[in-house]
Amino acid sequence: MTTELLAIACKAQSHPKHRFQNLYRLLDKRLLAASWGKLNKASAPGIDGVTADTYKLELNHHLTTLHHCLANKSYRASAVKRVHIPKSNGKMRPLGLPVLEDKLVQQSVSSLLQSIWEVDFLPCSYGYRPRKSAHDALERIRSGFQQGNFGYVVEADIKGFFDNMDHKWLVRMLEQRIDDKALMSLFPLAKIRHFLCPIGKSK
Repeated sequence: MTTELLAIACKAQSHPKHRFQNLYRLLDKRLLAASWGKLNKASAPGIDGVTADTYKLELNHHLTTLHHCLANKSYRASAVKRVHIPKSNGKMRPLGLPVLEDKLVQQSVSSLLQSIWEVDFLPCSYGYRPRKSAHDALERIRSGFQQGNFGYVVEADIKGFFDNMDHKWLVRMLEQRIDDKALMSLFPLAKIRHFLCPIGKSK
């Protein structure tokens, strides 16, 4: 975690009601480069067909150009490529594939958001968090059974959660901690889910 992100995390922990300003300026070339290191380089390309291998050939130039677009507020997210992949039950699951540069911006924004909200999560929460996985949750359940902490498990799933939830409410929740219009402008309602999920682990 960079010094700036660490400072944000400390402020978020010590001041639970604080609304952060001037976050947009932190979307600099250094954060973009760090985000590049977190991306899944084997993921499928978006509608522009640009792969990580191709982008890497002129990485410094691309990051400089992307940072310039962010700095002068000319950056606009591209359309998301929609594909369907088979599920184990025989059905198809829709999947959105952003272009690589959108993934970089999304990962950078995700790092900022995690710095603010990570301190608010309970230790028992494992979903979409850094350095936590479903395997960790299963291990916690296994050890809990062995130690007698609980005797049953309830599994539930919300069908099409991100497709059916009110994204305007997500924005309102973000505004409880973020007072930065420039950063909030990066959250088009149709694509807000990509900013709130771990981009580096997505397809």
